[in-house]
Amino acid sequence: MEILTIVVILLTVILLLFLLSMIWPPDSPWSPWWRTNNKTAKALCKVAQITEKDYLIDLGCGDGEVLITAARHFGATGLGVEIDPFRAYFASIRVQLFGLSKKVHIKRQNLFETELKDATVIVVYLVPKTLERLGPRLKKLKKGTRVVSYMYQIPFLKLSEKDSKSKLYVYTL
Repeated sequence: MEILTIVVILLTVILLLFLLSMIWPPDSPWSPWWRTNNKTAKALCKVAQITEKDYLIDLGCGDGEVLITAARHFGATGLGVEIDPFRAYFASIRVQLFGLSKKVHIKRQNLFETELKDATVIVVYLVPKTLERLGPRLKKLKKGTRVVSYMYQIPFLKLSEKDSKSKLYVYTL
């Protein structure tokens, strides 16, 4: 009986943390798991003008929806970076299920340790405090690199495209 109680409590805590991550305050330094749906992922690829020549790096890729959409419908290749082991594993499984293992890779890593120099497009769905902390690295990207932010604007970069309906912001360096 004691082990069953511990398991129930542990599962309850995990469920509560998962639910909390969906309503995390936007000024928190930690990023919640707000999933990007397929419709938004397609809009993102369109507004960023993604093509088969692009190499995307999705910082905090979650379940990999943006990368999967970019590879399946726009021919791009990419890297998803996710620190959470559950999300990284789930994204890897999804990539395999869609048969995209040659085009998309998922790496379990802290986004602040990820090499960005090869990207033509950086995708972020991060809270403002995390974007601010990422700022110095984004400013150093090579000319022509596009940074696409979902939901939050990046005030220290110059906006080049915007999809107000989908809350997508594109910055071309």
